[in-house]
Amino acid sequence: MKRTNYAGLIDESYLDQTVTLQGWVQKRRDLGALIFIDLRDRKGLVQLTFADEFNSEALHAAEQVRTEYVIEVTGLVAKREGAVNENMHSGKIEVQVQHLEVLAEAKTTPFAIDDNVEASDELRLKYRYLDLRRPQMQKNLILRSKITAATHAFLDANGFIDIETPYLAKSTPEGARDYLVPSRINPGSFYALPQSPQLFKQLLMGAGFDRYYQVARAFRDEDLRGDRQPEFTQLDVETSFMSQAEIMDLVNQWMVTIMAKAVEYDLDPAQIPTLTWQEAMDRFGTDKPDLRFGMELIDLSGLMQNSTFSVFAKAVADGGQVKAIVVPGAAKAYSRKALDQKVQYVERFGAKGLPWLKVTDEGINGPIAKFFADDSAALLEATGAQAGDLIIFAADQKPVVAATLDAMRRMFADEQDLIDESQWAFAWIVDWPLFEYQPEEERWISAHHPFTMPNEEDLPLLDTVEGAHQAHAQSYDLVLNGYELGSGSIRIHRMDIQQKMLRALGFTPEAAQEAFGFLLEGMEYGFPPMGGIALGLDRLAMLLAGTDNIREVIAFPKNSKGTEPMTEAPLPVAKSQLDDLGLQAPTYADIDTPNMAEE
Repeated sequence: MKRTNYAGLIDESYLDQTVTLQGWVQKRRDLGALIFIDLRDRKGLVQLTFADEFNSEALHAAEQVRTEYVIEVTGLVAKREGAVNENMHSGKIEVQVQHLEVLAEAKTTPFAIDDNVEASDELRLKYRYLDLRRPQMQKNLILRSKITAATHAFLDANGFIDIETPYLAKSTPEGARDYLVPSRINPGSFYALPQSPQLFKQLLMGAGFDRYYQVARAFRDEDLRGDRQPEFTQLDVETSFMSQAEIMDLVNQWMVTIMAKAVEYDLDPAQIPTLTWQEAMDRFGTDKPDLRFGMELIDLSGLMQNSTFSVFAKAVADGGQVKAIVVPGAAKAYSRKALDQKVQYVERFGAKGLPWLKVTDEGINGPIAKFFADDSAALLEATGAQAGDLIIFAADQKPVVAATLDAMRRMFADEQDLIDESQWAFAWIVDWPLFEYQPEEERWISAHHPFTMPNEEDLPLLDTVEGAHQAHAQSYDLVLNGYELGSGSIRIHRMDIQQKMLRALGFTPEAAQEAFGFLLEGMEYGFPPMGGIALGLDRLAMLLAGTDNIREVIAFPKNSKGTEPMTEAPLPVAKSQLDDLGLQAPTYADIDTPNMAEE
């Protein structure tokens, strides 16, 4: 029989009507002559009531039903005789069942299908199809769908064309390691799964499609974390003949649409601030600042250059910085032991310690207070710290100071409940360095990618490799609540500039041709000025869902080791498959077949 509506949508408007519902048994309460079953589907719950007076056969059938059975019922909608549940859409009614059919039985599940589930992440991923039955997981994926639906609607209405680009492509040196796919037809040759559609969308601009977009899959073989997966989804946009300001304004309006459709939030684009990269680093120590709270970094280098505290004076003399944050009202919240324990955390950023002071009605105290006996007034004036506040310092080279205080700023804000979780704090970060130095690899890399256009006034700097490393880019990142939401830039469309850019990255002409020859040749046929942006769908959905792990908004994610517990991928394959590809690797036969000679 055809379902009348979703179980979770049955309410008082259906009173005295006969309805047919289908779904899963969430809970069963057997009172003998009376049985209650909560029926669940993706719209919510409805209470089913079974009794002899409604139908004795249905009551007998309900005695055999267990949790997670899939059932179909037909019954009369009536007002609840028991307690009303104001937290349920269907909380004022019940369905008095006249017929029940079991569509599928179910074993006892390894964990409860409930939002308060206490199962481990690994168990949830192994039985992901059960985990996805939980109401919160269904809400998360429906939210994700609303984001993509809003994206399609907005970009379609603004003249963008949805174009797919290849998954099987050429391996190009764009940053992260590629996932490679061997070719059976061309033995010894490999495709690469795309790290992004970057080169293809630039070629589409050269082909005359001036407004492209795609909900694009991307793949990067890199270390995983809470907001990173080996495969992810980008909301990818590219345009021709639009300036940076025009693209940013377009994205603002796009975000207005997404926020309205996905979380019913009225975003005012005029309230989205624009910060230069340098300003963000100076004020917050990061290029993705969380603007939902204060605690900005305070530069004390001038005050500390002649300090009697040698750690501070030496840091300034060595070309470094002394900066601080003030944690309001936190002086009594942390013992000396608790603050000393945070040193272990900041060591990962290169910090050698974490000096601190507490402000009291009498002045300052703490391990380094004696060094500021004569300068405490100047210090308090510079920091604006008041009685009851905690001052946290960092003294080292600029990158170490920035990373340390960024981490401490976030940590203390979280621990002291200083973050307004109801806010959506968007910001644009612009005027990025064109290059950044990687000390681990002892080389310069592009801060965004090798196809980013320098600022017009910086073009002469590209004439020398050393000058190029001082240039800034026509690039723009969109930040939300301390996460990078999207990264974009105006692209290089002239061959001479692109060649200088690649030279500054260490490419010889031959190496550049080998890696990007198809793009460089395309530029010789007239490329338009172009620019674009890619927003991370997974990360955006994560933030709007109020979680801190993108696995919670991806249907079938990988775990922290890059494996998928449900299917157990990746796994060895049959020897015949490897033979077809001309490859050698451990196979199922190598792993599973016992060595008979040893027996």
